[in-house]
Amino acid sequence: MAVLLSLAFGVIIFISMLDKLSAIIDIMRELTQKAGINNFFFSTVLKIMGVAYLGEFAAVICQDAGEQAVAKKIEFAAKIIIAVLALPILVAILESLLELMPR
Repeated sequence: MAVLLSLAFGVIIFISMLDKLSAIIDIMRELTQKAGINNFFFSTVLKIMGVAYLGEFAAVICQDAGEQAVAKKIEFAAKIIIAVLALPILVAILESLLELMPR
């Protein structure tokens, strides 16, 4: 019963924070447009943030259920997914640095 209560409470808090999250995303979108940053990078950062928050939420639910081993595996999987999502951004940064360096 405690796990279900924890899950329900987490969902209620998430829903109540959606308007604040929407405001943050709108400000970030506006700043990236002003800076002329490619929309691909913005969407990738949003995906990374989503994976981080959902991974943490799922891990905490597992810990509340007494499944610490499963929680660690979820955290590990979230970190791998974040690394995969961040790879194109890292490649773009490295390519930019290589263009700046004299040959």
